[in-house]
Amino acid sequence: MTIEQAQQKVDEWIKQYGVRYFSELTNMAILTEEVGEVARIIARRYGDQSEKESDKNKELADELADVLWVLICLANQTGVDLTKALEKNLEKKTTRDSQRHINNPKLS
Repeated sequence: MTIEQAQQKVDEWIKQYGVRYFSELTNMAILTEEVGEVARIIARRYGDQSEKESDKNKELADELADVLWVLICLANQTGVDLTKALEKNLEKKTTRDSQRHINNPKLS
C-alpha cells in the first residue's frame, strides 16, 4: 500500500464507519496518547524497565499502526499530502545531513 492509498483508505473508513474526523485538537491528543503507548512498550521490552504482566500481550506493530492511523487522520483533515511531504523532507535531510552522520565519530 502506498502512502497515498493509505490516506485514501483511512478517509474512506472515517466516512463509512467513523461518521466524521475528530477535531484536530482531539486527534493531536490521541496521537500523543498512542506515541506514549509505543514508548511504554519500547521502554519495557528494549529498555531497562521490567514489563508488567498486563503489557506483555501488547504488540508493538499494532501500537505503531495506531500512531500511523492518527497521523494519517491529521494529514487528511489538514490537507497534507504525506507522500509529497515525505519526499520534501527526505530532500531536506539529504541536503542538510549528507555528510553529518558519516563524519560523526559517535556512529563509527
